[in-house]
Formats: sequence, C-alpha cells, structure tokens
Amino acid sequence: MKLLACNSNIPLAEAMSSYLGCALTKATVRRFPDMEVFIEIHENVRGEDVFVVQSTSYPANDHIMELLVALDALRRASARRITAVIPYFGYARQDRKPGPRTPISAKLVANIITSAGADRVLTVDLHAGQIQGFFDIPLDHLYATPVIVSDIRANYKEKNVIVVSPDVGGVVRARALAKRLEADLAIVDKRRERAGVSEVMNIIGDVTGRHCILYDDIVDSAGTLCNAAEALMKQGAASVTAYVTHGVLSGKAVERVAGSALTSLVVTDSIATTATVKATKNIRVISIAPLLAEAIRRISEETSVSSLFD
Repeated sequence: MKLLACNSNIPLAEAMSSYLGCALTKATVRRFPDMEVFIEIHENVRGEDVFVVQSTSYPANDHIMELLVALDALRRASARRITAVIPYFGYARQDRKPGPRTPISAKLVANIITSAGADRVLTVDLHAGQIQGFFDIPLDHLYATPVIVSDIRANYKEKNVIVVSPDVGGVVRARALAKRLEADLAIVDKRRERAGVSEVMNIIGDVTGRHCILYDDIVDSAGTLCNAAEALMKQGAASVTAYVTHGVLSGKAVERVAGSALTSLVVTDSIATTATVKATKNIRVISIAPLLAEAIRRISEETSVSSLFD
C-alpha cells in the first residue's frame, strides 16, 4: 500500500500516515512559472495499491487539477489500483440543475476523476447522497458522525442537549445525530418574506433552557449558522454550539462566527485549517484522520468498511 499526498491538506495526510504506520510516498507536486501543475513520483508504484489524498477545497480548481495529474501519473506508472481519497468533495453543491441552461458540475467532476485513472473514490459527508451515483466506479461514502458523537459526549456529559437542524433540508442528517445521542430534535425554519429582506427564523421545537447542537455538513459564509444561533438564543436556549464536517469558511465567515452567539463552532480537518481559524477562540477543529486511515486500511485489506458506521 502507498499513500500519496497532494498539496491541499498535508497535515491530514501526515496524520493518516502516522495512524497507518505507512510513510507518505516521496513525490514532487509543484507549479511551472505559468502555473501549470507538475507531479513527479520518486518511488516505484508498479503493482501497488495507491491512495491519493486531496481535498478539492479552495482554490478548488487548482486542487482538482493536482488530483487529476497525480491520478494520470500513477496510471502511467502501472499502479495496480488507484483510490482517490477526497475528504471534501468541493463541487458537491452543484448536484442538480437549479435553473435552465445550468450545469450539473458534480457529475462533470466525477467523470473527469474517473477518466483520469481513479479506480475507486473515498470521501466524507457528501452534500447530497445522489452524488454517489454520479461515479461509475466504486465509491465509499464515510460519515463524520461517529467522530462528532464522541466529541459531543465528551463535552456535554450531563447537559440537557437538543440537536437542531439549521434548515429544513438538513433534517435527515440532524435526525441521524439525534438518534445516536438519544436526544430530541428541533428545526430552524428559514423564510424570506420578500427579495432583499433578511430571513425570518422560526424554531420548530422547544429549546428553552437547553444546550443546542446545530449540525450541518458545510459551513461556507456562516450566515445561516449565525442567524440560527441568534434565533435559538432569543427562544431561550442555554447555549448554542455548531458541529460541521467541512469548514469552508470563505469571505468574512471567521469574523462572523467570532462575533456571533455561537459558544463554539466545531469543524473537522477535512479542509486544511488556516492561521485565522486557529487564532479564533470559538472555532475548534477535530480530526477525521483515524476514520479515513481505518477506511484506507480496510479497503487495502479487502475487509468491511460499512462497519465503521456503527
């Protein structure tokens, strides 16, 4: 087995390497002066089971191109099987046509990854489950829920917890977490009265005096989470903490979270943590490296991956 890291999330790849006791494959991943991607692998990979670790986070297009070039290099070097390990699949929100003459970019990226030479894909918390069907190769879809459940239990042992979905679209995800925690479920109903007018938040469920756990898969601008936290506190919540798998945190998101009603925002390291995020007191990062590394071990040994969901 070989583990190859591209540039998007080196710390996560190193943590996975440490867990597996498998050194990262020596390779050069760099740019020519005109920003073309160049990759050279410095170890023999002929007949090997190779896992390429690359989140397609910001800058998404550059990181996708790095992944594609790495896949092509491995295929031409006669690797036996190539698995693209994509902790964060960046084009997942473009999973359908929201209007006429618009693309389904998630399907396009799936096709490109397959054409570049991937035999298998391993990813975490896709934005939409149907994206699994966009790939014509095997895809292992992991969930960060077990890691998040462990963290919540460690920090909220004796507290009266309620899981909250920040919007109606995330109810299934939040219900699954609530079931694991044996907690109640509440929903934030988001409504915009008219164009240009801020959203009105209605809370479905009783959150008075309870510690609210907002749960979502992606936090980008953080507007929805911060507005939801404010609405929950106005309804009498004791505290509000958000758990999110993928901390995209673009634009002024970190600043918005720092000044919000959130006690803390907990994200995983599926996307490399920036210095700004590390310096923000109410943002905390938990690692999914053991989860991914164990899945890689099981794929390589041809044993069950689904048991990781238990």
